Amino acid sequence: MSSGETLNGHRAGFVNIIGNPNVGKSTLMNALVGEKLSIVTAKAQTTRHRIMGIVNTDEYQIVYSDTPGMLKPNYRLQEDMMKFVDTAIGDADIILYVTDVVEKSDKNQEYIDKLQKLECPVVVVVNKIDVSDQQKVLDLMKYWQDLLPEATVIPVSAKERFNLDSVLNAIVSKLPLSPPWFDKDQFTDKNLRFFASEIIREKILENYSQEVPYSCEVGIESFKEGKDRYEISAVIFVMRDSQKGIIIGKGGSALKKVGTEARIDMEDFFQKKVFLHLFVKVASDWRESRKELRKFGYEE
Repeated sequence: MSSGETLNGHRAGFVNIIGNPNVGKSTLMNALVGEKLSIVTAKAQTTRHRIMGIVNTDEYQIVYSDTPGMLKPNYRLQEDMMKFVDTAIGDADIILYVTDVVEKSDKNQEYIDKLQKLECPVVVVVNKIDVSDQQKVLDLMKYWQDLLPEATVIPVSAKERFNLDSVLNAIVSKLPLSPPWFDKDQFTDKNLRFFASEIIREKILENYSQEVPYSCEVGIESFKEGKDRYEISAVIFVMRDSQKGIIIGKGGSALKKVGTEARIDMEDFFQKKVFLHLFVKVASDWRESRKELRKFGYEE
């Protein structure tokens, strides 16, 4: 796009989504993009990476970024996750701060302090209003408007896709004049290998309880595209032998269930048949190892 076209009104910018765990950031991102790019489960800390979803029209390009939920890190993996959040705050043209009708409003106050000092526009999205009542929603909106007077505060239900047009209109009105940052036919910054690993990790989160899902990471060993199908070989890394046994299950039943569910979702996402090989290995220190974290795309 030429500078002349830019002056004619094309807008583009980075709209970065931040918030505490489990407030619905990934559900909101997927709804706004119209694609399931971020995995969604009922468990906190589902999102570990910064994932971009790109929305294009002739008039604008919105580059959304989903980020991990804000937390106080307990190990190196979580430290790297919070680096994604800090980077997102620093390079945003617009911040979407997602809260909901359930969480304590002063959770992770240090990030609220950062928002109060930002020069870029902030849109506060009060999510999950479908599980609340009107008065509580109005009270929360007033609370956030008083806390962030310059922000636009919008109540939504991302799950029910209610009032998302108001979010989109607010974003478009605040986008800077700019040519597009990405090709107009691109809808994410991630490759198919990344989505294959995330789909497997989603099934682990859905099928196992307690600490086991948080002790797992997925590596794609090979990703081959044939004429009729993708052939994917993936390794689930765990921290202890006991976790390996849990992941595999009696007679391999649990691993087979994860593999079947992941394959079905991959075929839906890739629109092509998938042949999936799943293995389980122990890597006891992967959450603390710079080398391992780099391999999984965390360490710079």
